[in-house]
Amino acid sequence: MKVPGEGLAKGLAVTLKTMVGHSHTQQYPDVEPELPPRSRGVIALAEENCTVCMLCARECPDWCIYIDSHKEEVQVPGAARPRQRNVLDKFDIDFSLCMYCGICIEVCPFDALYWSPEFEYAEYDIRDLLHDKDHLGQWMATVPPPPAHDPNGEPAKEETAAARKATTPPGAAAATTPPVRPPRPAGPPPTSAAP
Repeated sequence: MKVPGEGLAKGLAVTLKTMVGHSHTQQYPDVEPELPPRSRGVIALAEENCTVCMLCARECPDWCIYIDSHKEEVQVPGAARPRQRNVLDKFDIDFSLCMYCGICIEVCPFDALYWSPEFEYAEYDIRDLLHDKDHLGQWMATVPPPPAHDPNGEPAKEETAAARKATTPPGAAAATTPPVRPPRPAGPPPTSAAP
């Protein structure tokens, strides 16, 4: 037989247990939160690595990266003519538009963009969320180093393939290929017996 109010009593028991239990609230402004070591906060720029390839700006789904550059001629000793290189004039990220997907960091072939664990960059005016290359460069000091190599981990496929290729003598490569099967003799196809 079901007792009236049994469900209500169970719900109130859970509420009472939670009410007298330990609180997990952090006093945020007074106590700094403990973030994971590789947490994603804001995007930092290593300006010296940027070659102005524009991949980050083209791949950004929010179009929040603005880049300007100019070409500069560099005289190389012994070269017949001077070489041209791009010089970064402006690199801005509008964090009021950014959705922190990380596509720009993934597509950067020269490791110019990194995740920084900084997250306190709120502004009173939305126009102040447009950060220039100098401000983005200041966050590089907070970027954690990459994780250490795990000696017990499995090596990458590319490394094992390169090591295998380097240790295999040139004549041994043909010996390791599987033999080719001779073709089947031509004849009528086998028939299956009807049940």
